Order: sequence, then C-alpha cells, then structure tokens
Amino acid sequence: MTGGSGGIGRVSAARLAAANTAVVVHHASGRDRADDVVDSIRAEGGRAVAAGGDVADETEMSALFDVAEREFGGVDVLVHTAGIMPLAPITEMDLDTFDRIQRTNLRGTFVVDQLAARRLRPGGAIINLSTSITRLQTPGYGAYAASKGAVEAMTLILARELRGRDLTVNAVAPGPTTTALFFEGKSPELITAIASANPMERLGTPDDVAEMIAFLAGPARWVNGQVLHVNGGAA
Repeated sequence: MTGGSGGIGRVSAARLAAANTAVVVHHASGRDRADDVVDSIRAEGGRAVAAGGDVADETEMSALFDVAEREFGGVDVLVHTAGIMPLAPITEMDLDTFDRIQRTNLRGTFVVDQLAARRLRPGGAIINLSTSITRLQTPGYGAYAASKGAVEAMTLILARELRGRDLTVNAVAPGPTTTALFFEGKSPELITAIASANPMERLGTPDDVAEMIAFLAGPARWVNGQVLHVNGGAA
C-alpha cells in the first residue's frame, strides 16, 4: 500500500487488513504516521509492517517489494495511493513544481506498476489511484490532471499487456474526498459549495474509496482494465 500513511491509504490499509490481508504500509517520509497505522491494524488482530521509500526510485521500491516478500511470503495486491497535488493555473505554475508532480504521480506509478507486474503472484491485483478531476476539468488542476490522465492510460494498457497472467489492473478515480490533501488551501465556503454541487450533496470519504479498493483487491476478478469513478455522480 503505497501512501499507506495518508488519508485514503490509511483507511484502505485498515479495510484490507480487516479482510485478513497482510499489509505493508508505505510512507515517503512520515514514518511516525505509518507506524500509527501499523499499530492500529495490529491492535485489531491484523498483520502489518511499515516501510519507506521514494515511489519514483526503482531501487527503493524494489526494496519495498522485498519487505513484503520477506515478511509475508509474497505479494498479491498493489494499491498505489501515493501522490501529490500542488495547484496553480497552467499559465502560472512553476515548471519545477510541474516536474515534481509528474515525477511522483506519473513516474512513481510507472515504477511501482512495473515492479508489481513482474512480482505479483497469479490471482493478484494492481490498483492505481486516479481522480475525477480528469472529467471535471477544474481550473487550477492542469498539472495534476495531466499526471492522472497518464496514469489512467497506463492502467488500461498494462491490463492488456498482462494477458494470460491472471492479474487484474484497474484505477480508482475518487471525487472530492475528505482528506488533508483536499482541504489544503480551500476556504470553508468553497468546501461547502463543492459538497453541495454533488448529486449526493456531500463530499466523499476515505471509507467510500476504501470499499472500492477492497472490492478490486478481492472478489472483483472479472473487473479488469477499467477506471472506476467513486464520486457520488459528480461527473
């Protein structure tokens, strides 16, 4: 579970652990938060360990898969939630920031998906995180949406490249979700307006997204090569 110490990652890790899945909780720098997730999973009788690394670094991510194989005997599911979301209009975004977004969100997905495709056991699942912003096309999200649009394309192609391997590859595309990443830089008035605009008249929660991730990680063996929008009908 890359990004397992973050909002969606944390809840999804707990949801998978509750279904008797052993979880490696990945973090980029927040070791304390990852340890908290591991402690909470173990307190409920689940199995989990924490491990760090840069998702865009193939050596560090290979070591992450090594941890899973050493601790739990192999890897069956990759859930890739790690990502960053600096916002600015395209005309104003600093190119160094643009490069950082693409490195983490796009290269990071390529690196971990490539390793998963090589190392997952038959019957496994690769689950990437995209965003409903690719449909909503909200101003200010150009660089982020570009990275996630590429993630979606890569997901669909990888699903077809893995023909005969008994591996599913899908992407989950949440809408506005109550995480720290979403709330950052938004006024209460804007948050209320975004929630009110949804047909369900609320924001999504990490639990909403975790249910879809658990479905794809477990019983959804006939769902493959899809982008599933978990957004209350926002678009």
